[in-house]
Amino acid sequence: MADAPHVDLNAQPGHVIRRLHQIAVGIFLQETAEHGITPVQYAALQAVHNEPGLDQRTLASRIAQDTSTTAGVVERLQTRGWLQRQPDPADRRARRLSLTAAGRELLAAVVPAMQRAQARMLEPLQPAERAQFMALLQRVVQYNNAHSRAPAGPRRRTVGHNGCDNQAP
Repeated sequence: MADAPHVDLNAQPGHVIRRLHQIAVGIFLQETAEHGITPVQYAALQAVHNEPGLDQRTLASRIAQDTSTTAGVVERLQTRGWLQRQPDPADRRARRLSLTAAGRELLAAVVPAMQRAQARMLEPLQPAERAQFMALLQRVVQYNNAHSRAPAGPRRRTVGHNGCDNQAP
């Protein structure tokens, strides 16, 4: 029986991406602690703000979450008074999502903290490197999107706070 080869975990993209995700979540939670919101909850609120009236299935696609996870996120956001669901007049089975006044206030308060978190994550890089890093990350994600258990749906192009051309939820 052959021994398994020595593999440097820090040279494996999957391992480093997982670590970066852990760090990103940790920084986000530190910066937004006073608001008690998770990165996925923020993404859901921001997506609904960007596209008022979108349905829950479309929301799941926009934030690249499976529909059952998204249903739980929507339920928690509704319970907290930040999101409301209303029947779609064209399809009574579908629910249209919109932010409540409290949800709009929360989102306005959270955005500066979210932006600080993003800046902290990219702090080790020079400004030009930040734009290049984001472009490379987006290319890798877009190329591999179909391999996700919850592929992201079509997105609108925006310019991010760092001046990068980003895919918006």
